[in-house]
Amino acid sequence: MTNPCIICIALTGSVPTKADNPALPVTISEQIESAQACFEAGASIAHCHVRDDNGKPTSDPERFARLKEGLEKHCPGMIVQLSTGGRSGAGLERGGMLPLAPDMASLTVGSNNFPTRVYENSPDLVDWLAGEMIKHDVKPEIEAFDLSHIVQATRMAADGRLKGPLYVQFVMGVKNAMPADERIFDFYIETLNRLAPDAQWCAAGIGAAQLTLNEWSIAKGGHTRTGLEDNVRLDRDRLAPSNTALVKRAVDICDKYERPVATWTQARDILGLRAVSAPT
Repeated sequence: MTNPCIICIALTGSVPTKADNPALPVTISEQIESAQACFEAGASIAHCHVRDDNGKPTSDPERFARLKEGLEKHCPGMIVQLSTGGRSGAGLERGGMLPLAPDMASLTVGSNNFPTRVYENSPDLVDWLAGEMIKHDVKPEIEAFDLSHIVQATRMAADGRLKGPLYVQFVMGVKNAMPADERIFDFYIETLNRLAPDAQWCAAGIGAAQLTLNEWSIAKGGHTRTGLEDNVRLDRDRLAPSNTALVKRAVDICDKYERPVATWTQARDILGLRAVSAPT
């Protein structure tokens, strides 16, 4: 294959702690340092969450603003993707960072079960978040935890609630949601290609499924996500020493399947994002 593979680094998320892995970057400065190393290793998207002073997840726009500013300064050209996920806030506060006009933001267009709770995304909230993304020229990354989320995203694009072409991430390996099953994965790809032929897709695997999903997505021509948010281990016996180590592993898989790793300029072109000045 010759089509470049976009690598997204999910830096910290809302769930892991330094007790799970001391290498987890929690503070804004730690995340910027980690993102810079990952950017140099081949990641072109930084998927971002923020924590409060006690390390708890938050949707605080001021903290997102400081993280975004730091990433743009130290990783010029890297695509900044802010999370609107439900673990960091409730209701409209989940979109409080969208007026910052990041390049991208995550968007889940339906509800599903998580390990111990329902991940609730009501139709009204989804429509509001999608509208804010259009208003502030933010490209959504559709986080699909279920087949219905893929179908709903294509409906929203067709009726103008989402601006196409779509970028859909298949998330697998969450307990009580979709397992890492290759036949389901292939059906996801087939369904998206049928309903939205111009869409781009990527994949994220949770926990032990991360390496599996990296391999499947790269081998089948999609893009991929890695990082300590989703998986704190390098393998069964070792903690991942850094986010960078997980990015380098994804780069090695790209080499295995003769997929060039997308540069930040290629990634922006593939995703139809606004151009930025090249770093000097």
